[in-house]
Amino acid sequence: MRKHLLMPTAAVKYVTDISPELIRELGIDAILLDVDNTLAPPASHIAYEGVQEWLDMLKANHIAVVICSNNYRKRVKPFSDSVGLECVSMSLKPFPFGFNRAKKKLKEKPQSVLVVGDQIYTDVLGANLAGMKSVLLVPRDEEHGLTIMLRRKLEVNIRKKIAIRGN
Repeated sequence: MRKHLLMPTAAVKYVTDISPELIRELGIDAILLDVDNTLAPPASHIAYEGVQEWLDMLKANHIAVVICSNNYRKRVKPFSDSVGLECVSMSLKPFPFGFNRAKKKLKEKPQSVLVVGDQIYTDVLGANLAGMKSVLLVPRDEEHGLTIMLRRKLEVNIRKKIAIRGN
């Protein structure tokens, strides 16, 4: 695998650190958002502090947003409803299928879509495979599933090479 496929377009600490200026700088018209460790703690139906206001700011700036998650519909749909967004569940990230389903909802070209999430091997790799841009976040909460723990371990050396904006 080529190394650049694992590198995000940009990185920030939290989703709420993605400013309108960064969105304009990247030439973005639409955003695909992960849920767990991006908008809310894992398995929670309550968004992190400031997320709803950030989503409202995106709407005010005419940025279309869809949730794109690998999680089951029974997890994703109630959360997406609570924040007023459409969703694509069971996305099978990093494969492009879910990204493409979400892109169709947005009616945007891949190069104007930004994928935002906290995982390199799902969100960043998937965005790069789908021809989209990505912003990598710092995970806010620990997750204990075997596969996520393995992916986090594999991410360590890559994350050391990524500069977090604003730090």
